[in-house]
Amino acid sequence: MKDEKFSTINSISELHRMLGYAKPKHPLISLIHTKDINMPEEWYGKKLVLDFYNISLKEKYGELKYGQNYYDFEEGTLIFTAPGQVITPVKRAQPQVQSGWSLYFHVDLLRASNFAEKIKGYSFFSYFTNEALHISDDEKRILYDCVLNIEREYNQNIDNHSQNLMVSNIELLLNYCTRFYGRQFITRTHQNKDTVTRFEQFLQDYYQNTPIDRRGLPTVSQCAEAVNLSPHYLSDLLKKETGKNTQEHIHIFVIEQAKNKLLSTKDTISEIAFQLGFEYPAYFAKVFKSKTGMTPVAYRKFTEN
Repeated sequence: MKDEKFSTINSISELHRMLGYAKPKHPLISLIHTKDINMPEEWYGKKLVLDFYNISLKEKYGELKYGQNYYDFEEGTLIFTAPGQVITPVKRAQPQVQSGWSLYFHVDLLRASNFAEKIKGYSFFSYFTNEALHISDDEKRILYDCVLNIEREYNQNIDNHSQNLMVSNIELLLNYCTRFYGRQFITRTHQNKDTVTRFEQFLQDYYQNTPIDRRGLPTVSQCAEAVNLSPHYLSDLLKKETGKNTQEHIHIFVIEQAKNKLLSTKDTISEIAFQLGFEYPAYFAKVFKSKTGMTPVAYRKFTEN
């Protein structure tokens, strides 16, 4: 098999050259309007790794779909990528009319504040592209106000306040995106409940169909793959629908299986731990106690009385 080749874009200046864009006014941040991009033909189809964050609003005129379903809104789509993720520019045979903007910023811009660590908490930077945020015109205007504030600072002469003001507006922008994703989860509640059902069915099937000698604890990634979502998106969806993330659901399901085995079999604690996919009985006992308040031994004795 032929090895895939990746091109890494390490700086904002390299990005501007790739896009056929004017030189950046700041080494760590840039706002690029889609209409001004003039990308050379040789970059289309290449796998690119960006060494910085990207928030892009794409606006298309015409019908759009999310998987097999229509978008909640057709006004705009917001996509987030973190450093190290792979993107591939695609040139369509019949391109749609498109506008929008892309905000690129290097993590070094954030290091002077505590936001370099805080930004890791915005899980939508790890969502799949088809889990993008679809925003209304009102939401788009709110975000564009944040972007305009960043652009004003970007276009002014850099002073001691420029970096803090740009970072503050990036944080404001991301906080609004968190709110709008919350709205998107709510408006898709019917679809989300179907995902919850399929997730629960996967856990059932996992323990029924996976041989014991090949069984480990189900992972978040396995669960996400089973329902065709990214791990972070599935956890956020479950949190919105049930109040618990994927890992918590896995543990709750496994502990219910453990309770059944403790009550209905004479298997040892170690045997039950192995059957459920725990590598170490001590870890099984720790998880069991965290969910029930009792050790497996104490639970078995309590229920026998």
